[in-house]
Amino acid sequence: VQLVESGGGLVQPGGSLRLSCATSGFSISSYVMRWYRQAPGKERELVATIFSYGGNTNYADSVKGRFTISRDNAKATVYLQMNSLKPEDTAVYYCYAAYRQYNYWGQGTQVTVSS
Repeated sequence: VQLVESGGGLVQPGGSLRLSCATSGFSISSYVMRWYRQAPGKERELVATIFSYGGNTNYADSVKGRFTISRDNAKATVYLQMNSLKPEDTAVYYCYAAYRQYNYWGQGTQVTVSS
């Protein structure tokens, strides 16, 4: 099982990034997929969730209206489109998959928002 995040980097405030989480070794279509983030000195926090069938989504209040989570089951990939980025969005972003007793984490990708 692998979850590999990509798309992070340095961006100016107000800019955009799209994170990708490429998965392998399990059937993503059955899994709830989430993006978490962890800033230095802070606890890991849930950013966005996309459910398996139906594709309903949930967002943290801090990113609502700016971030969009999506999934492409055929490509076994989950995305996080991040717009209007703020310095407080700076963190390592992690992809997470969960189904019943199974759960998996990616290694994370750094997002830095700074001028």
